[in-house]
Amino acid sequence: MGRRIVLVHAHPDDETLTTGGTMAVLAAAPDTAVTLVTCTLGEEGEVIPPALAGLVPAEADQLGGYRIGELAGACAALGLNDHRFLGGAGRWRDSGMALAGHGVRAATPEVLHPRAFAAPGAFEAEVDALVAVLEEVAPHVVVTYGPDGGYGHPDHVRAHEVTVAAVARVPARLFFTVIARSTLDAGLAGLAATPGVPFALPAPDDLPSVPDAEVTTRVDVSGVRAARIAAMRAHATQISVWEREGDGAVAYAMSNGVAQPLLDVEEFAGPPGGLFGDGA
Repeated sequence: MGRRIVLVHAHPDDETLTTGGTMAVLAAAPDTAVTLVTCTLGEEGEVIPPALAGLVPAEADQLGGYRIGELAGACAALGLNDHRFLGGAGRWRDSGMALAGHGVRAATPEVLHPRAFAAPGAFEAEVDALVAVLEEVAPHVVVTYGPDGGYGHPDHVRAHEVTVAAVARVPARLFFTVIARSTLDAGLAGLAATPGVPFALPAPDDLPSVPDAEVTTRVDVSGVRAARIAAMRAHATQISVWEREGDGAVAYAMSNGVAQPLLDVEEFAGPPGGLFGDGA
């Protein structure tokens, strides 16, 4: 295969929310192999549909297993056929998060599960597990989150740290998924002007973004919009999708009920020249 890319994400649904369009575009491109690595099963996630509320850790603690199926559905919608759980399904557990007191900012819980992905003693084994994937796939490009994980979630931060360490051992072009301030502002302005959105509009700075100058690569994902929506709907425990009949206006929200726009571009910080250094 001519071009190979590995994307490292913390939980099921992260792949769709931040890089789903890029994966769909590349999965449909000739001579391109896309590999998704998911670090946990997302066991600590909140559940949106009331009928599935019993899956949460305080009840049946079956959410992780359920989300394996959701992730499979999302991968199918995006055209992705190479997915791995880091170290195998369930090797490391979702660490959960504490609210940091501002917008969607997250922090590390005071008490971590013994198998938590963010546990201090797990780092070296996690790096070894990702190195094994990179050695097998030999990617030209690796994608994960920036140093703060996008919004501070400990598993996103750990995914960044593990990926950076693994790429130091198996070199590749390393990119971080981001959203430029102007891109987010334009999307939110569109939402504010859209009648009927059933979610609360975010307050200023509620959603994470980076200064425009940090963005080095933009991928047009407007052509795979339907696949992205289908993938989001597959993650029904985590994502609510609103789509207006007639004009196709779309908004989505997580369990906090805060509206987010479905943008037609996905952005990355990394080396210049596009993901593969050829402008693509």
